[in-house]
Amino acid sequence: MDCTINQVRFVFSALILCCFCTLSRGTELRFVTCGSVVKLLNSRHNVRLHSHDVRYGSGSGQQSVTGVTTVDDSNSYWTVRGKSNTVCQRGAAVKCGQAIRLTHVNTGRNLHSHRFSSPLSSNQEVSAFGDEGEGDLLDDWTVLCAGEVWEREEAVRLRHTATDALLSVTGEQYGRPINGQREVHAMPQASQHNFWRVMEGIFMKPSLQQLRTSSAQLHSEL
Repeated sequence: MDCTINQVRFVFSALILCCFCTLSRGTELRFVTCGSVVKLLNSRHNVRLHSHDVRYGSGSGQQSVTGVTTVDDSNSYWTVRGKSNTVCQRGAAVKCGQAIRLTHVNTGRNLHSHRFSSPLSSNQEVSAFGDEGEGDLLDDWTVLCAGEVWEREEAVRLRHTATDALLSVTGEQYGRPINGQREVHAMPQASQHNFWRVMEGIFMKPSLQQLRTSSAQLHSEL
């Protein structure tokens, strides 16, 4: 079942103090799993998905979401969770076409979008919304990828489930107080601006039972 946001923060902090990556190079998972805490890189603009307790001065007035070039900023960590009102077991592989939530670790708000216009490009605004990981159906994003599961090395698109717009960066930069950070928005057109790759993070391993179930499903399909 989903962890609470406070539990996620505690586990994440403990793991970071122990070591940055819990899996050695030879044993790391090749796919993204529920409960993992990750950074997402826009591969076209080389910025990581980011948020902070700074609100938009226009549009929704909700917590802003941006892209940053900094690699080691803790405000770029997001927890992979099941879609609204749905349990995603920790360690379960995220499937292509599956709807998820991305919860900002440091503020507990979910990646969110709606029909407000973004401040710089006038595309669809993307914000962080909710309290302690609980918001509404506009927090759901569908993972678009080529295979069965979300591969860690694969560039994927994230489609806002309610509006069909794609999470994107097109290069617009903010001034103060977030000088140099890039606007993150959603747009209907598929392009190189809306590809994202998983970078740094803590990846939750599947349980033995989950591995057995996946193996049985594969054999039945074959």
